[in-house]
Amino acid sequence: MYSAGDDCDATEPYHDRSGPRFGELSKLLPVAAVVVTIVFLYVLYVYMHCLRLLQLDMPASARRMDDVSRAYVQMAVFHAFLGLMLYCLGRCMLMHPGGIPDGGAWDLRTEAEDWEREEGGVSMVETKHSGERRHCKWCLKYKPDRCHHCRVCNMCVLRMDHHCPWVYNCIGFRNYKYFFLLLVYAAVDLTIIDATMFDTVWWSTRIDVSVPLMISITVGYGFAIFLSICTMTFLGFHGWLMVKAMTTVEFCEKSWKNVSYNSSTYSQGLYGNICSVLGPQPFLWLLPVSPAPGDGLVWSQAQPREARPAAST
Repeated sequence: MYSAGDDCDATEPYHDRSGPRFGELSKLLPVAAVVVTIVFLYVLYVYMHCLRLLQLDMPASARRMDDVSRAYVQMAVFHAFLGLMLYCLGRCMLMHPGGIPDGGAWDLRTEAEDWEREEGGVSMVETKHSGERRHCKWCLKYKPDRCHHCRVCNMCVLRMDHHCPWVYNCIGFRNYKYFFLLLVYAAVDLTIIDATMFDTVWWSTRIDVSVPLMISITVGYGFAIFLSICTMTFLGFHGWLMVKAMTTVEFCEKSWKNVSYNSSTYSQGLYGNICSVLGPQPFLWLLPVSPAPGDGLVWSQAQPREARPAAST
């Protein structure tokens, strides 16, 4: 059985987080930084790059039509992924990550035999060292497997991955797919900027433009490259977690305990692990629809490999 600390991740009293979550100004600064960054990169790409290619300051007969066509294609693709990214960003910010149901079998005052009857005798993998069910003394609820108490949101989150200050919300069972796709769409848009804007950077250093404009374009382009590297690294990490059937919390627990990353209690194979995050329909994996299956309360365990027959001699 997997042993987890009783209340090691619960440090603050619980209060209802179903409504708007606007705390101290300092907690909103990362969100404001995300908004400012998006606006800055939008102005950099659309106004300093795409509009230059459209050549709106020139007569129609004098415009280079190949540049105009290229600008329209780049703007269409860029805005398509930007729209998907903003949608996922909004879902990550505003969607409840998933919590333990009120009352019933998960109430701390529920007797063990009542819980087994209501839940069909489902056993928990993660227990305290004593073998008892984990519970949260702040929420006064029993904890399902993979559930942890967030000290910032002051609530227990189903399949908690981490608390993300950039969206001022927990990333858990219900909104993890949106978080993963947010990284995908952001990486695509940043790659578009990196791959298509170099000619504008080169143009700004060769043509008689103002020094502030040249610096803005060059520094902005370098900033976009830096963000794309960071985003793709983070995306690669979460892609690895997904195929390994782990969350960030579980990864950290394995790190602390020096446990191998090659196995997970909840692994269902490569295809099953991806479906558990992106949904059961492969053609919808990269679209912000088709949520993950299940309720986030009960998780299937990895099936042990059957022993191979001994080789005959």
